[in-house]
Amino acid sequence: MNDSLRGARIATFVYFSLCGTLMGTWVVNIPAVEERVGITHATLGGLLVLLGLGAFIGMQVAGPLTDRLGARVVVPATGVLCSATLVLPGLSREPWTLAGALLLLGFSNGCLDVSMNAHAVHVEKAYGRPVMSAFHATFSVGGVLAALVGAATASAGLSPAAGMGAMGALGVVVALVSARALLPAAPTAASAKTEPAPAPGRRRTGSRIWILAALALMVMLCEGAANDWSALHLKDVLGAPASTAAFAYGTFAATMTVGRLLADRLVTRFGSMAILRYGAATAAVGITVVAVVPWIWAAFAGWALFGLGLSGCVPQLFSAAGHADPAAAGANVSRVAGLGYVGMLAGPAVIGWLTHLVALNHAFLLLTLMCAITAVAAGILRTGSDRTPEPAHSVH
Repeated sequence: MNDSLRGARIATFVYFSLCGTLMGTWVVNIPAVEERVGITHATLGGLLVLLGLGAFIGMQVAGPLTDRLGARVVVPATGVLCSATLVLPGLSREPWTLAGALLLLGFSNGCLDVSMNAHAVHVEKAYGRPVMSAFHATFSVGGVLAALVGAATASAGLSPAAGMGAMGALGVVVALVSARALLPAAPTAASAKTEPAPAPGRRRTGSRIWILAALALMVMLCEGAANDWSALHLKDVLGAPASTAAFAYGTFAATMTVGRLLADRLVTRFGSMAILRYGAATAAVGITVVAVVPWIWAAFAGWALFGLGLSGCVPQLFSAAGHADPAAAGANVSRVAGLGYVGMLAGPAVIGWLTHLVALNHAFLLLTLMCAITAVAAGILRTGSDRTPEPAHSVH
């Protein structure tokens, strides 16, 4: 293994952690921003549609752009953009300004998400073994860090703008410093131009990508609901103080981290299909506990189990999409991640709308259904090609 590949892997860890920290900072500040702007849960749910919409648009832009220009250009640029836009929701005082802020934050986050995942696919291929889940684990580490900082700033009475602005400024520095270690171009791009895949193979790949995308929609719908509603669940349904409620998301993110740190080894041994199937089933049990049990300690246990079960699901779907056609890894990941973010767009909004009909905790039973469907459909990953990528020997 050469130093440039090792450095590229470390840089990928940094960008995943940065992305998780930036979005986690927004998540733990949702209750304070909601109160500052003076909106209801239902209105917030509608505004969160714009966050997902912006992310979806950004993904469709960044995927092909990463294939064309390379991750060394696109990833740091989008990292800077995402860091710079983080402060905007904290500055908002009216619903319309919050709407614009969420649209811009979502767009920049979508660009960063797809470009860093496309780069991760090429790093994984060069390593010749599963490493994608470990990258996603550092995203969850960022979420845990954001929860700790958010709880501290909430206890200190600092405004959302102060905490989000400081984190965004730090993010700009991190994004710029880490850029040089990224791979300069997709390692398989040259060979892809001289050896195009047969048309029938491309059609089969295209169909499989959309099935993976549909599963990503359901899994990320569940993740989005945890991101946006976990803190509010403890605060409004169970009556926990704001500083305690912030740790609901932190608990979810922490078990996501543990699960993703273990997932690569488990994928090597049992296969990606088993990780998706049994992980989704475990998540279904966890969110059902959250929905029906009225105690704070049980809610923490449910969010923990939910995070642990979901932890390995998205990395397997992204990895399968990227390896289906490495020359178009960015475009394929953008399709899967893009439809996944439609889930993040629709999920929190649907939960918000359901609060007109049922209590917030009972609305979470929708997530139980999504997890069950994902577990049943996990057979799409019944292939060895996604478990052990071939090393890309051209990376030097």
